[in-house]
Amino acid sequence: MDPAQLPALMAFAAVARHGSFTRAAGESGVSASALSQSVRTLETQLKVRLFNRTTRRVALTEAGMQFLERVRPALAALESAFDALDETRDHPAGTLRINLARVASELLVAPHLGEFARLYPHISLEMSLDDGLADLVGEGFDAGIRLGERLAQDMVAIPLGGEIRIVVAGSPAYFERYPQPQTPDDLSAHDCLRYRFSTSGGIYRWEFAAQGDPSRVFEADTHGSFVTNDLRTMVRAAEQGVGLLHVMEDFVREQLADGRLVPVLDAWCPRFAGFYLYTASRAQMPLKLRVLIDFLQGKLNRPAAPIR
Repeated sequence: MDPAQLPALMAFAAVARHGSFTRAAGESGVSASALSQSVRTLETQLKVRLFNRTTRRVALTEAGMQFLERVRPALAALESAFDALDETRDHPAGTLRINLARVASELLVAPHLGEFARLYPHISLEMSLDDGLADLVGEGFDAGIRLGERLAQDMVAIPLGGEIRIVVAGSPAYFERYPQPQTPDDLSAHDCLRYRFSTSGGIYRWEFAAQGDPSRVFEADTHGSFVTNDLRTMVRAAEQGVGLLHVMEDFVREQLADGRLVPVLDAWCPRFAGFYLYTASRAQMPLKLRVLIDFLQGKLNRPAAPIR
């Protein structure tokens, strides 16, 4: 390999990660046109097309995917080597890439971004928000944040924020039109706001705990005239009386406190294991990730927990 090709390889990996020359350029601090030219030069040198380009999207070719799989470990090792130089001086630094659910971002991380940035100015934090489960190693993430029930068994997991409780709620205006449900079976006569997962396209099925046996969780069929993939939009629809809401209690704590939303079916609403920060390996955890874990556990009033 010609060492002069290294910047082009890094540009190639950035475009592949973002699926966009514009977004990759923003990360790299160069213009999109310069990044595009760098990748084209690499393609010319390699005598193979790495990307299929249209006016709307950029996607790896089959050859590009195979090439990326081979060069990604080497690029990650180089980045880790540079980060390690700072960490030998107890100086957390470098790019920290986290994949997390949107609700985890809003409840756990986003409220504290300013303080984290002030405490660790040499860490560049990149948050990728989606509802799926990312391939941490394959997609170049340092860690993810998901509900405990959705983690793969081989992940190293650190709890964040404790147990979570579900709440079903509607606005006073909604309950002027419909009687309050007494059991989950009553939901068949109600207009329920439904959430569609962006990644899978599936509709979330409402979960309840059996009375007298919280360990027995079951799903209820729901119907409704409104579907969205955004929780904040769903909450606003509930406030306006569009339908009933099934969501994490912390997400609507203010609305419940001031009466904009009225809780129902409390006896059927379960508590369950909350969010975990997870990573692929406990070996040689970088300092930049360790300080994020300690910071979040401190802000969420949880003592530092051993990694399992």
